[in-house]
Amino acid sequence: SSGINAEYGECPVSPDTMDWSVIYPNFKPDDRVRFCDVGCGYGGLLVTLSTLYPDKFMVGFEIRVKVSDYVNDRFKALRLENPVYGNAGVIRTNAMKYLPNFFRKGQLEKLFILYPDPHFKRCKHKWRIVSEGLLAEYAYVLAEGGLVYTVSDVKEVHDWMVKHFTEFPLFERYTPGPEDKAAQALIGTTEEGKKVIRNNGESWTAIFRRVTDPQQQ
Repeated sequence: SSGINAEYGECPVSPDTMDWSVIYPNFKPDDRVRFCDVGCGYGGLLVTLSTLYPDKFMVGFEIRVKVSDYVNDRFKALRLENPVYGNAGVIRTNAMKYLPNFFRKGQLEKLFILYPDPHFKRCKHKWRIVSEGLLAEYAYVLAEGGLVYTVSDVKEVHDWMVKHFTEFPLFERYTPGPEDKAAQALIGTTEEGKKVIRNNGESWTAIFRRVTDPQQQ
């Protein structure tokens, strides 16, 4: 099992009721999860980030049962080899519904949306992981200065994400410096990204920064 199964009644009522020690063996009461990979797939990005940021707790949200079980087992096996992987884990949940149940306001430093389901049909656009309503939730859980990293191998989806983030008042397009290790890890660490590379496809990346609410200045 993946420890927490939010689809079947185990979603925390609020962040205060969330027991992260179920996922992380060394999680202390004052610790906080700082990175979230929305739709983490098979966990490739988290495996990489886990060693790049050993002092940060990070979680992947994945809605598919077999996939989240696989990631959970993957991290259990990795931890037996090297305890550094104790800072990463997975929760089977629907990020479109439950993000604020897990994270306090301004808790996250980094949010990742890599190769999201394109939902090509216009009637399915409401299911895209980037929409005006969801951007408000991303802005809520991200600290000021926090970053959202997006990648897609579908140009139309990339343009959609850029349009929605740049039009939203709490985000601005951002170009990270060479010291941003997460930005360097976006392409080629996920199974989806590796597949795009194998097929000689193209991936489009865009990064956005959470800015101060102009109404609170």
